[in-house]
Amino acid sequence: MSQHTKEHQNIEWKESWHNDYFKGICGFANAQGGTLFIGINDKGQTKHLNNAKKLLEDLPNLVRDLLGLMVDVNLHTTNGEDFLEIVVEPYPFPISLRGKYYYRSGSTLQELKGAALSKFLLQRQGKKWDGVPIPNITADELKNDTFDFFRKKGTKSKRLEPDDLGGTNHELLESLQLYLEDEKMLKRAAILLFHPKPEKYVTGAYIKIGYFENEADLMYQDEMHGNLFEQIEQTMDLLFTKYIKALISYEGISRVETYEYPREAIREALLNAVAHKDYSGGAPIQIKVYKDRILIWNDGQLPDNWTVSNLLKKHASKPYNPDIANTLFRSGYIESWGRGIEKMMNYCLEAGIPSPNYSFEGSDFLVEFRKDIYHEEYLLDLGLNERQIEALLFFKPSRVITSSIYQEKFEISERTARYDLVNLVERRLLLKIGDKKSTKYEYI
Repeated sequence: MSQHTKEHQNIEWKESWHNDYFKGICGFANAQGGTLFIGINDKGQTKHLNNAKKLLEDLPNLVRDLLGLMVDVNLHTTNGEDFLEIVVEPYPFPISLRGKYYYRSGSTLQELKGAALSKFLLQRQGKKWDGVPIPNITADELKNDTFDFFRKKGTKSKRLEPDDLGGTNHELLESLQLYLEDEKMLKRAAILLFHPKPEKYVTGAYIKIGYFENEADLMYQDEMHGNLFEQIEQTMDLLFTKYIKALISYEGISRVETYEYPREAIREALLNAVAHKDYSGGAPIQIKVYKDRILIWNDGQLPDNWTVSNLLKKHASKPYNPDIANTLFRSGYIESWGRGIEKMMNYCLEAGIPSPNYSFEGSDFLVEFRKDIYHEEYLLDLGLNERQIEALLFFKPSRVITSSIYQEKFEISERTARYDLVNLVERRLLLKIGDKKSTKYEYI
């Protein structure tokens, strides 16, 4: 059926009508809209549809009565065979079928339940999770020390008027848009940012750090609780006193500590995780520290139709939790909008370590930092031979090695050079580029 539009995420073919397909119409309406063809099989071939004319009359009324929707139902004929086209527009408000909500995601129809349903309903209302009010909590129940801390940060950042900073705690919350005047309630963001124990109201609102010898062996771990400001401060302090080594050097008689990872980059990644975390998921932010890398994970969502590649380009700021992000910005924690990824990359470049890797799958957002693995301590632990260690350190400025240069430097055979270099590729210390005479080995 070449003349018909091909089946994809917004188009579905059905050979005959079944009442279960009301779920699909509901899913289209709650997503980007779509078209349902009745009388076409999954190969795109028109099939005989006995009751096409009756369905043409009945379906608009049934859809209206069951879903409250108006849909276009059109009758078409190809090669003497009738088929129906049901056009469903996207609706700005939630559509349910007998009290259940369905959503079309890609080519999959899913029933929305639990946190996913709550998130969907909020979006349709133009609200964000962190902007939802929590009843029966006043500014008096929040932590005075955290307000004092915020005022000091805010005074330094100069992103709030002095009068706002000098008012009462309640007035400060109003200035930060964390209080809903109509409802006379604080937002969830206020609880996360200023309450002494936000986990009473938000499950999983904490940070967990672990040091791993390998994927299976956890050596030790810590948890950071309290409000978000306390979690950020405690996490940064613990990471750079317990989990991340400082390399000691001397400039004259002055002792200099250089950390394996740039503090500013780790801080930026942590702030991004806090600001963009989906707190409805119930899982804490998790930081895994290994000998050669750090992984920072949070449960989150990218903006609609975004991929990781969008993050790596210049982009507008679209925080998942705008109220939390705004408060962090006013305090000076976040220095600018939409530049977190760019700044992390620059910090790593300046420190001489690889740019972070970013991945997003399902609701898992992961940032991976790798330290400069090309230093003697780390290479010795890998059990490399003396030639390999010397070569990796010697050629580090140019970040590329060829077999001929390797042979010449160490006065060895082509076979020995090839064995050493292939071994470094297998250990993921070098990448083999090209073939035969054009082969070169680049640093990762």
